[in-house]
Amino acid sequence: MSFGANSILDMGRWALFASQTQLQVTGQNIANVNTDGYSRRSVVLEEGMYIDYSPGQLGTGVVAKEVVRHFDDMVEAMYLQQSALTDKWGNLWEQLKSVENLLNESSGTGVSDSLSKYFNSWNEVSQRPDNYGARQTVLNDAATLISTLRQVDTDLSLMQERINGDVAAQVNEANKLMEEIASLNEEIQVHNVEGQNNANALFDERARKVRDLAKLVDVKTIDNGGGNFTILTQAGQTLVDGESHFSLEFNSAVKTEDLRPDSTFAGNVYFDGNDDYEYTIEFVASNSGSTEAGQVTSGSNSAEFRVSLDGGVSWLTNEDGSERRFHARDYDSRVNVEGLQIWFGSDTNSKGTPAGTFQKGDRYIISPHQGLYWVQNTSSVEEITPQQHFNGEENSRRLTGGSIAALLTFRDTYVGKYRSKLDELARTVVWETNRRHSQGAGLQTYTTLDGTYQVDYTNKALASDSTGLAFGDKLQSGSSFVYIYNESTGLLASSAALDFDGNGGTFNPAIHTLEDVVTAFDNTYGNMIDASIVNNKIQLKAADGYSFAFGTDSAGLYAALGINTFFRGETAKDMVINEKISSDIDYLATGHVNGSGEMNAGDNSTALSMYKLREENVTTHTAHEGATTQTILDYYNGIVGNVGSDTNRAEFNKNFYGTLSNDLNERQQQVSGVNLDEEMSDLIKYQASYTAAAKLISTADQMLQTILSLKP
Repeated sequence: MSFGANSILDMGRWALFASQTQLQVTGQNIANVNTDGYSRRSVVLEEGMYIDYSPGQLGTGVVAKEVVRHFDDMVEAMYLQQSALTDKWGNLWEQLKSVENLLNESSGTGVSDSLSKYFNSWNEVSQRPDNYGARQTVLNDAATLISTLRQVDTDLSLMQERINGDVAAQVNEANKLMEEIASLNEEIQVHNVEGQNNANALFDERARKVRDLAKLVDVKTIDNGGGNFTILTQAGQTLVDGESHFSLEFNSAVKTEDLRPDSTFAGNVYFDGNDDYEYTIEFVASNSGSTEAGQVTSGSNSAEFRVSLDGGVSWLTNEDGSERRFHARDYDSRVNVEGLQIWFGSDTNSKGTPAGTFQKGDRYIISPHQGLYWVQNTSSVEEITPQQHFNGEENSRRLTGGSIAALLTFRDTYVGKYRSKLDELARTVVWETNRRHSQGAGLQTYTTLDGTYQVDYTNKALASDSTGLAFGDKLQSGSSFVYIYNESTGLLASSAALDFDGNGGTFNPAIHTLEDVVTAFDNTYGNMIDASIVNNKIQLKAADGYSFAFGTDSAGLYAALGINTFFRGETAKDMVINEKISSDIDYLATGHVNGSGEMNAGDNSTALSMYKLREENVTTHTAHEGATTQTILDYYNGIVGNVGSDTNRAEFNKNFYGTLSNDLNERQQQVSGVNLDEEMSDLIKYQASYTAAAKLISTADQMLQTILSLKP
């Protein structure tokens, strides 16, 4: 290769091209200074080749090798994680503020105020037991309490329904982003040639969409260069793998099976009802040292299982703290577990009899609500609905970040918990009121009375999980007294406790059925009371010329069957005043039947016991808290306190993770952001380089002209 004017001209041409490229890239940076997700670009220059020559090596100029994108992948990976947590806690905080506003007691019309007025009304009627105005006030304040509890529960339920709609929309958005990212990976694979033609715009677009996806779900990325780019959840489910993408689904209730290899059970689990919790059913050994759990039968030797509502970390307990066990039953003996009825049937028929034997450790998981699922293919679906254990830890195998996780966590963990505690509050008010009222007396006796609580099976023990009696778990062994009067004289005709065996036997909830209770009424009082079962509820009718009233009931039988009770129902949703009382307030029990069998209009003993309930400690029991003891008002104030502490925690975490993500974003912007001062400085520098390169070409041209003008 010869050197001279031509080589200088060529050198100038390449320098001109390099400066022009730098000017163009700088102009692109300036133009996109406000473009979201744009990463600053720059031109990599490289010296041209060297030629050995005399008097020494001479260069050939400059080469504009490639246009590179300034982006810190490590910082971005950390940012994505913190961003997902920021969006999770930010969304949770926004949602929890609405619950906090719902339970705001400052207006004087909340649940706490309604509870206080309800208890105070009993105090007022205790001072004037026979005053109809005072008696009506009790009913009015009870109706207000019911309305307030129901409104709060309804509002919380509407929040959950709204959340389901929001989650469905965000799942669709996430699926669209995953599809678009996979498509971008395919484009990058075509256009990107490492070190020569960097698809910078496509990389920027992909990074923007990954950030958008991280706002919805927690993600981590694996970048092997070009289109070989993988996105996974923090738990490890693959969302995008190069040109392939998977999907998320928001489905209705499902159940999954996890049987041991040596299990011979041939059937399936079935359920009825819905709940905010996921149920894990695990079978336990029938005998110590055995691996066999047993079969599905209606007898006492059936397989036993325990139930967890937090993924198997903790198990449901009785009020005494012992672990609750349930028997594996068929459809005709299905058991009640919290909010569900559960039974076992054949694979093809839910009412069919299953075969085989369960082994210790056999599991079924029931998700009785809409949940989030990762779909790998039509035959492989995995639930990733966020789950929080009752010890406060999150299930790390599920979704833990992003707005979808926030919404589902709010729906299940938070609102589910609040509704559960609100129902327990209503249940406690109903039971404690009915327990006292059922042993009291109003201004007149009964000639006919219908129980308000029904059973699923009239021939099963009332405390059995299969009976379906709302307050069957509250029953205990004891005596239940009835007083019978001659209507014409008003004198006591008979008084005795129910006789369950003909020899003065008392009630045993583990043995006696509703049919046994009916028989006890008929046998104890001869023909003076006729007991029967109507619509699986007890019905009592006095014979002509007689009436009856109720006394001490140490078994809780009257309250459990809805005999002489003030409320019916058991939750905030179905709690109402007993129609027998609301239609005739003479039946409002303010007094009691004394030792002589007398009912006195001025007796206020039951009314006083109702008012004292305001300050008495009662036992409440929920799946996530177990048994606790405090007053009813303190229990409700605890719910309000829970909401406040949950809201404050969400706000703290939002600020904490927001600070971290903002810091990481700023670090990324320091690398990839466009600084106009720097770009203007570079623009002047590249302009000068361009001018100098042009001058070099002009000089080379003059040299050529000089050479050409020489005459031989």
